[in-house]
Amino acid sequence: MLQTGELRDIVDQFTRTSSRTRVFGSVSEVTASFYVIAGLSEFLKVGDCLEIGPHAVSSLAQVVRVTKDHAVAKSFETNAVVGLGSPVERIGSIEIAPHSSWLGRVVNAFGHAVDDGAPLQRGKRRHAVDNTPPKALRRARVENFAKTGVRAIDCFTPLCTGQRIGIFAGSGVGKSTLLSMIARSPGFDCTVVCLVGERGREVTDFLDGLTAEGVARCATVIATGDESPMMRRLAPLTAMTIAEHFRDEGSSVLLIIDSITRYAHALREVALAAGELPVAHGYTPSVFADLPRLLERAGPGSIGGGSVTGVFSVLVDADNHNDPIADCIRGTLDGHIVLDREVSESGRYPAIDLLKSISRLAHRVWTNEQKAFVQHIRGLISRYEETRDLRILGAYSPGQDPILDQAVSLTPFIYEALQQSPGSLPSANAIAEIADCLKLKIKT
Repeated sequence: MLQTGELRDIVDQFTRTSSRTRVFGSVSEVTASFYVIAGLSEFLKVGDCLEIGPHAVSSLAQVVRVTKDHAVAKSFETNAVVGLGSPVERIGSIEIAPHSSWLGRVVNAFGHAVDDGAPLQRGKRRHAVDNTPPKALRRARVENFAKTGVRAIDCFTPLCTGQRIGIFAGSGVGKSTLLSMIARSPGFDCTVVCLVGERGREVTDFLDGLTAEGVARCATVIATGDESPMMRRLAPLTAMTIAEHFRDEGSSVLLIIDSITRYAHALREVALAAGELPVAHGYTPSVFADLPRLLERAGPGSIGGGSVTGVFSVLVDADNHNDPIADCIRGTLDGHIVLDREVSESGRYPAIDLLKSISRLAHRVWTNEQKAFVQHIRGLISRYEETRDLRILGAYSPGQDPILDQAVSLTPFIYEALQQSPGSLPSANAIAEIADCLKLKIKT
């Protein structure tokens, strides 16, 4: 819930940047999920913010639908006190002014501090949170390796600076733990983390998983599951805008959003309140338009500038990796890392399914020797897994298939070499470390 002083700051901010002409309407209908506003239709557009009620006790809402006779608005607060006839004033669109001092701080979806630190400094430039990505032909190429320190990722699904990749997982498979390991990566100038729709305790848990240096160069945006869908919808836009600010200053930015599925859920709630009809698993058409709009903003900036490397977690419902949201996001990103429940239950962490995970830009960072090595290792793992049932039944006899013999001999050691916990040191050279481990095992 927004505090009164914080809400006044937001309203004052909008008032300073909007026209001096003040236009008022009134609330004509109140429901549990939206308000109907009369008298302002010809002055509003979708996305405008409204102050509802007297200034001292007002609440903030955003327009989600406009018709000739009325407008529909959703509140950013879950328990706003709004009644019939409450005055409504248009106060403009949502903008934030990020500053380098935001690193090391935790803010809400409006860019207001929610930690115990000093008041946030504001940058000289204001940025609309609903921004557009750089022009396609003006973007730099994606080609430089971005080390994460996670051996399974750096070896099998390496990231490039400016790449966008998704981590697809069901609940309780280690998604957030893997993200906290990636957030410690030394390969980026700064990190922007957005925790949207998650449990409140995860904010502290996530920050505790970082080193002191990692916290100091990380800006965190939160909108927990108990907040309104409007706040959960706004938080990823705010995080992306902060990342774009540092990108425009020439920094290599790591952006982590956990989870993009909760963002899609918030989009669905808002769209249903606006009167859209569901088309797939309850999701409305605008959800499948808004997701690529957000994801496309990540990536390389203009040639010679910074970049935003995006890592987006995708919570797959009932472990169905082909649900509409997962399918839409997978087709938009430059690769996907799949976490498997069976791998997790076997005690291997991170619980990455190496055969189903892929980085579409891996060929840009592998040398020919590295590519051959990874393909050979992947082939051994594939042969090992596809013959698991036969070996359990006792149908495997050593000496009949040399490749299978090698797979049975080496794959358990490959799995052992890929094991990492949050407390482990980041990998310095994943492929070399795995190769050295296998050489040692072969000798012994």
